[in-house]
Amino acid sequence: MKQTVKFLYISHEPVSVWFRYGLILFDIASIIFFVSTANIPHGPGLTAASLGVGLIILMDFCARMWISKDRWKLLRQIYTMADIVVIVSLLLDPFLTGNLAFLRILRALRLIHSYHLLRDLRRDSPFFRTHEDAVIAAINLMVFVFATSTAVLVFFVPEDAQTPYIDALYFTMATLTTTGFGDITLGTPAGKLFSVFIMVVGVALFVRLAQAIFMPQKVRYKCPSCGLFRHDPDAVHCKHCGATLRIETGGAS
Repeated sequence: MKQTVKFLYISHEPVSVWFRYGLILFDIASIIFFVSTANIPHGPGLTAASLGVGLIILMDFCARMWISKDRWKLLRQIYTMADIVVIVSLLLDPFLTGNLAFLRILRALRLIHSYHLLRDLRRDSPFFRTHEDAVIAAINLMVFVFATSTAVLVFFVPEDAQTPYIDALYFTMATLTTTGFGDITLGTPAGKLFSVFIMVVGVALFVRLAQAIFMPQKVRYKCPSCGLFRHDPDAVHCKHCGATLRIETGGAS
């Protein structure tokens, strides 16, 4: 049984790769579910759905723990901690208030850092290999925007608002881009502090995304001499130690 689970999670075979991509599709579906129900009162139907999603995430978490060579190292990963928080919030959904629903958006952290996803994308997608830094930076920014918007929605947007999620998303984007229209503001001390957090972290993420897009792209290839693994696509020698590199390329177009 353990060998079968390990085969699905770490093998290079097509069945294993499609299984892991299936997990990514489930992650995307669960995030849509979390966002769309964050500000909705949970009746029996939503509670049952939350428990079902929580059990699936728990099974995935247990499987990864079971086959891990270093379980303590896996437990210390920020994405594993986010999974634990999400699982607890989902399984205890009948006993939690709606104000804790925003915790479930942490599941978005697994979209790009899911088990061996980067390895599969580097192998299967030439576009991802060429624009890896930009893709990861864009996804990290997207995760921050949706997680922050959900927190604003749960904690600061009035329940009688006509378009609550749009208001939360609008405020988040206006704040982190420092546009500052001022038509939607958080007047409480906690709201002002949260606005400062959005500005500081959001600007940093925007800068990281801009650097990844406009700076020269690098390819991943481990130098056999010094171990440096980021090089120019047409590099013949390692800039760090001068060793000869044999980076595979597609040739001239």
